Amino acid sequence: MKAVIQRVKKANVKIDNKVISEIGKGLLVLLAVHQDDKAEMIKKIAEKVINLRIFSDEDGKMNLSVKDVQGEILIVSQFTLYGDCSKGSRPSFIESANPKKAILFYEKFVKYIKEQGIKVETGEFGVIMKVELVNDGPVTIILDLPASTCQRRGE
Repeated sequence: MKAVIQRVKKANVKIDNKVISEIGKGLLVLLAVHQDDKAEMIKKIAEKVINLRIFSDEDGKMNLSVKDVQGEILIVSQFTLYGDCSKGSRPSFIESANPKKAILFYEKFVKYIKEQGIKVETGEFGVIMKVELVNDGPVTIILDLPASTCQRRGE
C-alpha cells in the first residue's frame, strides 16, 4: 500500500462542482492499493498515518500526531500512485490492485481509522473528483509498504 499524506489547514472533495466532503485541520491521505498487498498491511499503514508526529508542539517541533491535535482525516483513493512511467511517457497502472480488491482495502482502512476515534471524511471510490487543499507547511510524507521505514524496523 502507498499513501501520500499532506498536513492541511483544510481540504475538500468535489464531484460535479459540489462539495461532498471536507475537513479542517488534519491530514489529506491519498491511498493506493498494490495488486500484491495483503490484508495485514491495512492496520499497519493506518497506524502509521494516525501516529505520524508531524504537527507542531508548543516549542514548534513536529512532535504531535493527528490524534494529539484532534485533527481530521480526508481519505481519497488514488490508484495512480502506482503509475509506472519507466517505459515511454504514458503511465502503466498494472501494479494497482483490481477495483474489487482496492475498494475492499480502502473501506477497511477508512473503517479502522474511524474506530480509533478520529473524524474521517472520504472521496468517492472510482469517480472523477476535484481535491482542494491548503497544505500546512507544506508537509508531505510518503508511506510505501512494504518498502517504508516502518517495515525496516519490524513495526
